Amino acid sequence: MNIKINDLHKFYGDSSNRVEVLKGVNCEVLDGEICVLLGPSGSGKSTLLNIIGGIEPATSGSVDIGNDSTEHMNAKQLTLYRRNHLGFVFQFYNLIPNLTVKENIEVSAYLSKNPLDINELLKTLGLYEHRDKLPSQLSGGQQQRCAIGRALIKNPSLLLCDEPTGALDYKTSKEILVLIESINKKYKNTIIIVTHNDAIKYMANRVLKMRDGLIVSDTVNEMPMNAADIEW
Repeated sequence: MNIKINDLHKFYGDSSNRVEVLKGVNCEVLDGEICVLLGPSGSGKSTLLNIIGGIEPATSGSVDIGNDSTEHMNAKQLTLYRRNHLGFVFQFYNLIPNLTVKENIEVSAYLSKNPLDINELLKTLGLYEHRDKLPSQLSGGQQQRCAIGRALIKNPSLLLCDEPTGALDYKTSKEILVLIESINKKYKNTIIIVTHNDAIKYMANRVLKMRDGLIVSDTVNEMPMNAADIEW
């Protein structure tokens, strides 16, 4: 499903303390693409991701996903927008500690009209044999796989990943990137990855670079690298 960002502005504060974080962002991500959003801290990339995800409102402008637009949505409509279209993966896993791997993932399945098969997804994630373990019994990479599963079980058209490898070591980061790549190929989700890691851009179909609240470059990569071959 295509995502189109239309003249997006975001201000924080008011009067003398007013700060413009997004200054008229325009871009498009096409159906099934892996898009990497790069930029230094303070460039506005996480704010942009949060607005795409309906977590916080824009001051003006809109996000169009398919036939839906966020511009005039009320709170209930934004909730339905998130439920029907979006899956979120964050840097920190936010798993429920007293639920098993399978139960943590199944929590999100109840939000979907068309969830993926839980056992098939567990196998795709490499977690089937760990399905009855608690989060405290998992490695960091396994916990992130579980968090990805929780986002995916809803069968979202758009998967938003905010620094998904930020808390992981090099080897585990590579494994998570390979997993994200395989998910894109298997489920055909559109995926947006916010990252500080410049090397991740080489696995992307599209690279958006942000600086000072604007998209300063929009590059289509005709021949993405396999995630397993990326080095940094």
